[in-house]
Amino acid sequence: RAPTLHRLGIQAFYPVLIEGKAIRLHPLVCAAFNADFDGDQMAVHVPLSFEAQLEARLLMLATNNILLPSSGRPIAVPSQDIVLGCYYLTKIRKGAKGEGMSFFSIEEAMSAFDAGQLDLHALIKVRIDGQLVETTAGRLRFNEILPAKMPFFNEVATKGRLTDLVATSYREFGETDTVAFLDRLKHFGFEFASLAGVTISIEDLFTPSKKEAIIERAQKDVAKIQKRYERGVITNGERYNQVIDTWTRATNEVAEEMFNSLAEDRQGFNPVYMMADSGARGSKEQIRQLAGMRGLMAKPQKKITGGVGEIIETPVIANFREGLSVLEYFISTHGARKGLADTALKTADAGYLTRRLVDVAQDVIVREEDCGTILGLEVSALKEGEEIIESLGDRILGRVAAEDIYDPVTDELIIEAGKEIREDTAARIEDAGIETVRIRSVLTCESKHGVCAACYGRNLGTLKMVDIGEAVGVIAAQSIGEPGTQLTLRTFHIGGTAARIAEQSQVESKYDGTIALKDVRSVKRSDGTHVVTSRDGVGEAHIVDAKGRVRSRLQLPYGAHLLVKDGQEVKKGDVIFEWDPYTGVIVTERGGTIKFKDMIKDLTIREEIDEHTGLIQMKVIEHRDKTKFPTIIVTGPSGKTVASYRIPVDAQLQVHEGDTVEPGDALVKIPRMISKSRDITGGLPRVAELFEARRPHEPAVISEVDGTVEFGKIVRGQQQIIVNGEQDEVMEYLIPHGKHLMVRDGDYVRAGDRLCEGPVDPHDILKILGVYEVQSYLVNEIQEVYRLQGVKINDKHIE
Repeated sequence: RAPTLHRLGIQAFYPVLIEGKAIRLHPLVCAAFNADFDGDQMAVHVPLSFEAQLEARLLMLATNNILLPSSGRPIAVPSQDIVLGCYYLTKIRKGAKGEGMSFFSIEEAMSAFDAGQLDLHALIKVRIDGQLVETTAGRLRFNEILPAKMPFFNEVATKGRLTDLVATSYREFGETDTVAFLDRLKHFGFEFASLAGVTISIEDLFTPSKKEAIIERAQKDVAKIQKRYERGVITNGERYNQVIDTWTRATNEVAEEMFNSLAEDRQGFNPVYMMADSGARGSKEQIRQLAGMRGLMAKPQKKITGGVGEIIETPVIANFREGLSVLEYFISTHGARKGLADTALKTADAGYLTRRLVDVAQDVIVREEDCGTILGLEVSALKEGEEIIESLGDRILGRVAAEDIYDPVTDELIIEAGKEIREDTAARIEDAGIETVRIRSVLTCESKHGVCAACYGRNLGTLKMVDIGEAVGVIAAQSIGEPGTQLTLRTFHIGGTAARIAEQSQVESKYDGTIALKDVRSVKRSDGTHVVTSRDGVGEAHIVDAKGRVRSRLQLPYGAHLLVKDGQEVKKGDVIFEWDPYTGVIVTERGGTIKFKDMIKDLTIREEIDEHTGLIQMKVIEHRDKTKFPTIIVTGPSGKTVASYRIPVDAQLQVHEGDTVEPGDALVKIPRMISKSRDITGGLPRVAELFEARRPHEPAVISEVDGTVEFGKIVRGQQQIIVNGEQDEVMEYLIPHGKHLMVRDGDYVRAGDRLCEGPVDPHDILKILGVYEVQSYLVNEIQEVYRLQGVKINDKHIE
């Protein structure tokens, strides 16, 4: 089926003669072809020569293509009706006929069911392998189709669980058994979906009773925010962000309420709920629009900066069941149209990315068994602050160990260098508590041409070590390009509803323990809280358990209000710090009187009168005179300068000349331009720019050595920053005019730290930290884009 985005778009089948002119296609291969039955066309070719027949039979036969070459997950898995049938069959209904009966064997239970004395969904006790198991007749039926040696499956069969079953079956019992199992699953699922007669009607959707109250509360909150804005406490940008946040929360709350009431309806046998819960069709998002509220919509214009104005701030309160008002309908068309236009434009983009990837990678072929290199990559679990995004086991599975790995406690050899890390080994390495493992990687392969099998590791399409001659470059290109198109085609499903992530302004502890502050500088305020003055990403609050293990590392942003002290006991759920995710600040570390320097009206600062509130706000503007640097100076009682702060462009002043300030007071607010509406549109160009290793538009200046920062003089209107290295090197950097500085006089920086705001240039990482650092940086950044979309691609393809 065209377009063939990856090699699974071409498969071989044995023909079956049928009546009629339509090609019939096995439902389980539809996912691989991305085919549906709404008029898709497919081409049929007949392999004529002996070699072509051999290739079709051995390599392209549908039964040999059960797994995705990109991640090793099964792709020939049940979907839609099949899932619904299996889900319906394995569900429990309380108070059904025959509940509480006990049977001495599966056969006895089934004959009771056949005699009509027992309902499919009734909870019964059955003796299986000498154990009394609480299960249902439906689950007994379901277990009949599993491969013979599979353990008894005693839970509700959702799409995810079925996928796991297929994966386990493939791993444990091989391809032949799995293929037979998949076909049984197909027959079975369709049969019970038909018998269940699950259907959908408008009566199955109901709007939660609390919706009115939730919306009323949200509207009150919005009015409060508006009042604060009119009093001049917050800026327009902050007001917009808070309004959007309020509505995002309200929408999610309505959705939760609605989903809970659906789940309780008819003991979870509500058709709409079953379809979503089983993973057969539809998602929480979509049901929210049917019966909750549609929520916020995106504006169709594309703002390059992605700042204020991406999302329309009045949400669509109605849902499709109640029907939309004319205005709501109009706002909705906006969103839907944007989705369709995006789709058309981005398909071409994704195709072009795939083409460039194939072009550059096509001659990477496995040429030899082992290149004999001693190099490898250090890998550890991927964490984002707290959460483990990808565990160590997942990252090293199917790779070859680059060195012997020993258990740190017992010192026994877990795996020797040059052996493949299989599932059981990966689990042992995780259990042993090993943090980092050195694995072979194509990045460090030393083959003259192409790559070697040991550096590549396992072929994910077969879960066996890769064969010599496999075109791994093309597979990699397809694995990265295919989801690109998939993702570009995903936008219009939700109809332009803005999927926005509500930022947390309070960060709570996830564990009980003791606080240990690391590299944190802070000043105490008069109300007893501390304000963090160490650079973003430097200060960390560690939560240490009774055994002295660090359970959690929280990075403290600059300007956050720290609510805990070093050594303080905290309970799970205690607030560690509060901060405003939408606006940056500059806080003063010393108290005193404010003096302005180089704050010249209409040259370096501008008075802006807010048209809504009539309040005057001072804002630093870009200015031509490169000798002027707007600065706020804090003076002590004798008029001596105790602190001075350079103010970047676009900052809004929070103090006036002659004001008295306390340590920890905010001097200015700097709006953070974060676009919260995440689309892979941001994604595709980002992937392309990472692969091309482009220099970003205004890159950050990066320190090349470890050392202390010292502010130099102003050279040609640029601030000079001197880093005094530990080996007595002195590095000088010029920071462009008006850039927000990330460091202050006397700060300690490491090589590779940013000195001012801006994106990191990969070329700088290469120059300063070397080739392996930049490789792992690029791999992780590219993965980040796909991860946002929930797409799994194995690292080796990107490497």
